[in-house]
Amino acid sequence: MERAAWLSVHGSGDRQRHAAEFVSYMLKRAGEEGGAVYRKALEVVEEGRARGSLKLEGFEKEVDGRLVKVVGGGAELERSRSGRTLLRIKIAAEVGGVRRDYTITYGRYGKNNAAVGFAYIREEADAERFSALVEALTGKRPRMRRMKDGTIMIMCTREHLDGFARYAELADAIARWLEEARR
Repeated sequence: MERAAWLSVHGSGDRQRHAAEFVSYMLKRAGEEGGAVYRKALEVVEEGRARGSLKLEGFEKEVDGRLVKVVGGGAELERSRSGRTLLRIKIAAEVGGVRRDYTITYGRYGKNNAAVGFAYIREEADAERFSALVEALTGKRPRMRRMKDGTIMIMCTREHLDGFARYAELADAIARWLEEARR
């Protein structure tokens, strides 16, 4: 249903029209089922419509008193040495007046094959800036943990990935990675 909602906004011709009709029909049916079902269906539709609808370049938002300005970004798939498919998201941003290039790498981990992204940063101030950037873009602050060697590990979850998917520069690569890495 999320994909149909995306097509109803970003598709073209008959595909867009059919997707819009399908979404309308599904929302009508969900409304007949009741409040909780309708709210969940509406949430899925809104998420689908939002995918790829925003632009990274030129994005600005204030987080914890710091102005976050995104200069650009992109995402690409690559293979790890073990043969896993990884998603590497790169974002150039100015946070609190300091410009940096940030990278977060997503992989599938654990028994449940969860999508988890990691970034490793040496400086505390840089880690705070990166955390503010992720929060500005996704609406959720990532987890941070200091390793024994002093490196700060920043961990992002599937929720963050869904937030990143709202941006046109990242949406296609994220969708491809989710499809490939699921296997």
